[in-house]
Amino acid sequence: MRIALQVNGQRHAVDVDPSRSLLEVLREELGLTGTHYGCGESQCGACTVHLGGRPVHACVTPVSDAAGRPVTTIEGLATGGRLHPVQRAFLDEEAFQCAYCTPGMIMAAAALLAENPRPTDAEIVRGMEGNVCRCGTHPRIVAAIRRAAGLSSDGGAAAKARASVTESRP
Repeated sequence: MRIALQVNGQRHAVDVDPSRSLLEVLREELGLTGTHYGCGESQCGACTVHLGGRPVHACVTPVSDAAGRPVTTIEGLATGGRLHPVQRAFLDEEAFQCAYCTPGMIMAAAALLAENPRPTDAEIVRGMEGNVCRCGTHPRIVAAIRRAAGLSSDGGAAAKARASVTESRP
């Protein structure tokens, strides 16, 4: 079956079984390998993408559910050559170790902040419950989300200073 997809602002038409997972189609048909396969059972969140602006686990989402709806993957989160604030904050806080979960974490965090721009720590933890980091970097992940929301203890001054230094480098 031919399915029309809009992924990261680009239109694609793919001939696939409509019951195939969105994750398989993104990785195998469109070559977007930033979204990772983790458990295949919607338990780890490594495959989180945005579908119609909402986070979904692509490993259990049939590609037919994405027909005609915008899909954003980790590759499409940055705009105009600039990292999304959550991506930048994850780098600034070193909120990863092996980084396998990182794309899903970032996508879930971006969706959380789009819905709740100033979450409490408890709301961050609750909002990230569908994503697992086996390396145990959860405190740095929470710090990164706080930083992206402008809630770091220094009011975001450290991130702004680092960003200005990074931008001024040749």
